[in-house]
Amino acid sequence: MRIYNTLSKQKEEFVPIEEGKVRMYVCGPTVYNLIHIGNARPMIVFDTVRRYMEHKGFEVNYVSNFTDVDDKIIKKAVEEGVDSTVISKRYIEECKKDMAAMNVKPATVHPLATNEIDGMCDMIETLMEKGYAYKAEDGTVYFRTRCFKEYGKLSHKNLDDLQGGNRELLVSGAEQKEDGLDFVLWKPKKEGEPYWESPWCSGRPGWHIECSVMSKKYLGDEIDIHAGGEDLVFPHHENEIAQSEAANGKTFAKYWMHNAFLNIDNRKMSKSAGNFFTVRDISEKYDLQVLRFFMLSAHYRSPLNFSGELMEAAKSGYERIVTSVSNLNYLIGNAADAAVSEEEENLLREAGTFEAKFDEAMDDDFNTADALAAIFELVKFANTYAGEGRSAGFLKGLKDKIIALSDICGLIVEKEAGLLDADVESLIAERQEARKAKNFARADEIRKELSDKGILLEDTREGVKWKRA
Repeated sequence: MRIYNTLSKQKEEFVPIEEGKVRMYVCGPTVYNLIHIGNARPMIVFDTVRRYMEHKGFEVNYVSNFTDVDDKIIKKAVEEGVDSTVISKRYIEECKKDMAAMNVKPATVHPLATNEIDGMCDMIETLMEKGYAYKAEDGTVYFRTRCFKEYGKLSHKNLDDLQGGNRELLVSGAEQKEDGLDFVLWKPKKEGEPYWESPWCSGRPGWHIECSVMSKKYLGDEIDIHAGGEDLVFPHHENEIAQSEAANGKTFAKYWMHNAFLNIDNRKMSKSAGNFFTVRDISEKYDLQVLRFFMLSAHYRSPLNFSGELMEAAKSGYERIVTSVSNLNYLIGNAADAAVSEEEENLLREAGTFEAKFDEAMDDDFNTADALAAIFELVKFANTYAGEGRSAGFLKGLKDKIIALSDICGLIVEKEAGLLDADVESLIAERQEARKAKNFARADEIRKELSDKGILLEDTREGVKWKRA
């Protein structure tokens, strides 16, 4: 298995720190709103990496955090006139709903930044004792960037070039810094903001320190894979390396994986440009399995363009697999309980070549585009050789192979029996009554229940319209 390592800028053979086990940390979202489809890409990509590692027999300890204290969360709380914990708890739950709908497995641990403040203070104290950090007059604690001699090794940035004009690291209060490139580990409280006590001042941690601390606590000083979107390479992941390796005296992560950006209609996603979509927006039009299929249709390191046309193509591709499995189920239900023939045994062995192609694609830096192509070849093979007169064992063998490979990709391709129109109308009527009674939790449950069964709802001025996905 080869992984492209952002650190070395080349593919490397994957060799875990501990045989048979994988320690993996994936940076999670800042929970101040519903997650958008840009958040969805790393969630889906690295969930698929995890699933494939487990398929290969590894025991994966998969940690993905929620950043639950941040300027955006505080701003949202002020706007609504509530405590910031109300905002973070609300959107953590909403995020988990969207993750479940995309069939993203829960992490082994989903740590919260606010639960790890003591650990952050401990690491900052260690950095200060080692001379890597210092306290300014107002209580702000900074990391001495130039003290970490390998700074820039992940992003391949030169410190002198950064000093000469790149302002990505500069923050308010920069005049307090010993060096313009030093970054914040702890900052003083501001009026109306949440804060914690520390040896330096009442305040809260900088953003970068939280992942270093949570990774250390739940995975150890050294981890196998650290992953996230390519926007995190600098400064976030670069700063994580500096903090962790300075504090622990060990290599932080062996392999660094980063997915490329997602564009909307060939433009950067932006609310102001009107091309911003949340995962919940997409769920109004498509089964989120279609979104997952779309995200996996390109290699994770390739920029991906989102458009209605491409989503329709993804829907067709996904439905092609679902239809094949549905047809196999129909044939199995009507097949004679006969022994698998010699010809069928040979065909099943031939079908195994598509499984080998799938593994070959995934072993090559998780090339999900080629892996999906292997599933399509298997589907075509099944459609060609499955039919009346075949044994149930043969048909089930084909179906199991399609489902197994699809499951590694997190694609649910065996659907439950659909609802009758009358059942749909009855549930919609119940949802309307729940909304009138302000029982929004029940209304959301009904929408999800219908969505899970391929029924998409649209609330209009004329009433609720629905269609089958």
